[in-house]
Amino acid sequence: MARTVYYIRHGETDWNVAGRLQGRRDIPLNAKGRGQAVHCGEVLRDLFDRDAIDKTALDYFTSPLGRAGETMRLVRTGLGLAADGAVAEEALAEIAFGDWEGFTIDELHNRDPQRIAMREHDKWHFLPPNGESYEAVSARMGRWYAGLTRDAVVTAHGGTARGLMAYLKIAKPAAAPLIDIAQGVVYVFAGEKLTRYA
Repeated sequence: MARTVYYIRHGETDWNVAGRLQGRRDIPLNAKGRGQAVHCGEVLRDLFDRDAIDKTALDYFTSPLGRAGETMRLVRTGLGLAADGAVAEEALAEIAFGDWEGFTIDELHNRDPQRIAMREHDKWHFLPPNGESYEAVSARMGRWYAGLTRDAVVTAHGGTARGLMAYLKIAKPAAAPLIDIAQGVVYVFAGEKLTRYA
């Protein structure tokens, strides 16, 4: 059975501003990112009011990374729920960029031009050194989604959102890694339909 997922990318970090690949690095939200998380809680509250959804009848999941956990705490507070009531789910961790974490794409063009060219040719299958492919992310997001027993609110990452889009056939695998996933936006996955609320 298709479950509705209210999906929020974590708020902004200083590494987002600098264009650094974060992956599994635990970079905290900055002030703007905390504001985006608060905003997403308000958007969600309005959506639940509009659609007469009982916020206590949903499951709440977060990536184990701190930036997603902090986003979830602010979202839940905005909904009038206990801040720490979400389950940290390993499957929701960001795509691992391995040895590339901490670098910008521009820096990698200079350090590792051959691999960058391979990535640009086929982002879906590309494996960064000691990292993970979007194909692998999509597979773990699919396993996570298949295990849902209720509709859910999720705070996670851009990479995991793209993996879920491909799994649900909202985007073709080759196109999914190229989709921009904005911060401060609630994405509602409902079967093969995706709606954005900002």
